[in-house]
Amino acid sequence: MTTRRAFLAAGASALLLTASKRLGAAPLYEVEETPWSDGGLSGSLTAARNCPRRAPALLLIAGSGPTDRDGNGPAIATDLYRQIAYGLAAAGYRVLRYDKRGVGGSSALVRREEDLRFDQYVDDAALALASLRARDDSGPIFLAGHSEGSSVAIRAAARAPVDGLVLLAGPGRRLDTILSEQFQAMNLPEPMLRKALSILAVVAQGGQVSDVPKALRMAFRPSVQPFLASECAVDPAAELGRLSTPTLLLHGTRDLQVSTADLDALRRGRPDADVVRLSGANHVFKFAPSERGGNFALYRDPRAPLHPDLLPALVRFIAAQA
Repeated sequence: MTTRRAFLAAGASALLLTASKRLGAAPLYEVEETPWSDGGLSGSLTAARNCPRRAPALLLIAGSGPTDRDGNGPAIATDLYRQIAYGLAAAGYRVLRYDKRGVGGSSALVRREEDLRFDQYVDDAALALASLRARDDSGPIFLAGHSEGSSVAIRAAARAPVDGLVLLAGPGRRLDTILSEQFQAMNLPEPMLRKALSILAVVAQGGQVSDVPKALRMAFRPSVQPFLASECAVDPAAELGRLSTPTLLLHGTRDLQVSTADLDALRRGRPDADVVRLSGANHVFKFAPSERGGNFALYRDPRAPLHPDLLPALVRFIAAQA
């Protein structure tokens, strides 16, 4: 067992501080983080030392790419999920998060990239959710997913009912639609853009493209195409619309990856969902400048605090449902 101390981020809302004090906590919170593993997945369970028995518990699912339990990877260092886990632990909740299959402590679950499929991520979430539910100290169960992880969370919630669903910067449209927009925003030379869109169209229909230009291999290497095809089959808004689970949609106004069109699609799928738009928040829920370079620089700054309104919004939703 590893014990660490966590502090409320500077500028955190009085709502979070008040919620924590109601639980008898002091402004300095001692947090216990215990290793967790099941079915080849490796993760961490985070809770305050004085966490009440039967307190709400939340499973946090990572976003796209080789992302670990903390929200970090080869190209990013955000500490987003660790910060959320510690913040919610300070408010009296338990949080389980894990390395995605193929990453960190869960790396042994993927031997060949070409064998990976989207629904394997859903299987992993369902397994972790069952593990959390089986604990005798878990109260109401909540499921939260970030970015691609929100689509995983939607499907996992369809398999096993939860008390609440939180979608953080969740896409509301098919992946091929979003990728098409992203390619068109990259100012690629016209021939390269046409090539990218033609490959995407084939892959989205389950086809394979072996002749991929070097400049596009990061996105479309043959070994990743089966996974992309499996995710392109997901329509998040339509699948969310088939659920009756209380839902919170969180979106940053300076998100450069998931647009307001995605938020609007999710809202059409679930008109009864709670919606919170965080002014100035980027895709990793840090307060970002309007300038594009400064926004993306926060993807590599784990010291940057969470947007000050993120944790209060989560606490308010969990408290209302629990």
